[in-house]
Amino acid sequence: MVVNKILNWYFKRESLPYWCLLLADTVIVFLSTIFAFWIFEKTQLLFNERFDVIFTALFYAALSLISSKVFRTYSGVVRYSSFVDLMRVFYAFLLNVVLAVIISTILQHFGITLIAALTQTQTVIAFIIAMLCMWGMRILVKALYDIAVTDKKALRVLIYGALSGGVGLAKNIRSQRPLKFRLRGFISHDKRAKHIELMGEKVYNVDDDDLAAIIKRDKIEAILVSPLRVTEFRENQELQDMLIANGCKIFMAQQAKEASIKDGQLTEEDIQGMQLKEVSVEDLLPRSEIKVDMKSVGELLTGKRVLITGSAGSIGSEMVRQIAIFKPEKMMLIDQAETPEHDIRLMMANQYPDIKAETVVTSICRQDRMEHIFSEFKPDYVFHAAAYKHVPMMEDNPSEAVENNILGTKIIADLSVKYGVKKFVMVSTDKAVNPTNVMGCSKRICEIYVQSLNSELRKRNKQKIQIDGPEFMNYTQFVTTRFGNVLGSNGSVIPLFREQIKKGGPVTVTDERIVRFFMLIPEACKLVLEAGTKGNGGEIFVFDMGKPVKIAELAKRMIALSGAKNVKIEFTGLREGEKLYEEVLNELEGTKPTFHEKIRIAEVREYEYSEVNRQIEELVSIAKHFDNMATVKKMKEIVPEYKSNNSVYEILDKK
Repeated sequence: MVVNKILNWYFKRESLPYWCLLLADTVIVFLSTIFAFWIFEKTQLLFNERFDVIFTALFYAALSLISSKVFRTYSGVVRYSSFVDLMRVFYAFLLNVVLAVIISTILQHFGITLIAALTQTQTVIAFIIAMLCMWGMRILVKALYDIAVTDKKALRVLIYGALSGGVGLAKNIRSQRPLKFRLRGFISHDKRAKHIELMGEKVYNVDDDDLAAIIKRDKIEAILVSPLRVTEFRENQELQDMLIANGCKIFMAQQAKEASIKDGQLTEEDIQGMQLKEVSVEDLLPRSEIKVDMKSVGELLTGKRVLITGSAGSIGSEMVRQIAIFKPEKMMLIDQAETPEHDIRLMMANQYPDIKAETVVTSICRQDRMEHIFSEFKPDYVFHAAAYKHVPMMEDNPSEAVENNILGTKIIADLSVKYGVKKFVMVSTDKAVNPTNVMGCSKRICEIYVQSLNSELRKRNKQKIQIDGPEFMNYTQFVTTRFGNVLGSNGSVIPLFREQIKKGGPVTVTDERIVRFFMLIPEACKLVLEAGTKGNGGEIFVFDMGKPVKIAELAKRMIALSGAKNVKIEFTGLREGEKLYEEVLNELEGTKPTFHEKIRIAEVREYEYSEVNRQIEELVSIAKHFDNMATVKKMKEIVPEYKSNNSVYEILDKK
């Protein structure tokens, strides 16, 4: 009871004054000297020479004050003692011995003996006893503190990645207060680490050890993934499935800043910046890290006027954030969704107050409004992300798809030419490839228009050079970027599944065979920025989306990760216009490499601008009558590869 009161009093304090530890160490040296004399001599002799012994003990205690000052053995907080603190005590011990031997020798030379029976060997032993007692005191206090502050709910964990950042992660979790994790071992692919121990815990091999049995035996509740093994862990679907099946939570180390990695290990500074977060399904999708040369992107955008359409959407809003970092001269942000656009307005005011940013609520289809914005703002770069994107909605509203996606793009593109925009970057989709729905076809027509417009401008430029001489006439360059689904975007399956799981199910999947490509929103936007700013005009850039993911497996994994019980998956059948498999190229398209391994250029059929322009004008005219069949029929004329799937428009393909 008394001990508990003392511990509670001590551990509730931030720390004790430094002189308390200094006094404790001095007392230890004093008592250790007396104890060493008693070991070698009889008790009676100790009693007879008690004054000499006490004087010598005081002398050695005084020496210890000098060494403590030199190596600052009192500067640490005992409850947080580390190997560094123990080494300071060791260095102080060496200095104590050297000083004691030297001073004793000098005094003996002058006929002054401290204790005749306490030889130099015995002096060394006295200080060894003192050092061990100091170590013991620090280790004991730290152990008692760890026990006192450990949360009873602390999870029993294994760390994935032993030698590669795992030790740093282990030190990090052991220094947390209160302790949230109890380390019970490491998981490694390295054969050299098999059957060894790190920090007192075993290292298990992924390939040779029965991890499922070990998890059950040791009651492992969570796996912590080393920051240097995240990509490797993501790619090991079999290991993930086993962990999830055994009820293990998964945490990944997420660092506040990029790690400075030396010799495969994290530095102490990196370890301090590490944060652990329980993973979501997005973290586990198999994908390799995408590195983008954002420095060169920034050099192009810094000090420029940038216009972004669809600025409140999933892609557009992320592009706003990424571009704002480079300090453009001014930003014009356009979206027709009032509340999300207001959120962007507040975000810019709070996070980027030094950047002049105008947020405009309007439709890109309003020719007069767009004309006014371009004439006043005169953008250098246009990033066009505004579009209707939901497949079932556009199947029911093809006229709106034509007006917003196609006419809106044409208006923005034409104004970019009129007002001398340097580069126009359009965000497209993999659904534009061999489209099976209205939305995908509308985006393919947008691709065709901006590419044909770029070719026309290039042709006019060459003619200008021939007529007026070799002086180069600048013209707007049009670049298209094409990629698949982005994780967590508005209306995507992951937020939908998460909400359905929260309600107890069922989780609805259209077809058990359906697969999709996924990419993180920040990664997609970085690729858009690099492709857009480095493109020379006329390209359709396609992104390496990694491995396709089965949506049914995605749903199963989300259910397992949530810990929810009895949540069922319900297959509802393909929606109108929906594909089983998305593509980024059609059979007639090839690709060429670019400046980035994750970005390639699609070699697509090119169209004559005059013909495309005429066809689109006819399409827009038809769409104004809201005749769905006539509108889609015209879209199929422009894009012959558009074959409807699970849609009322399939009848047009038969004709």
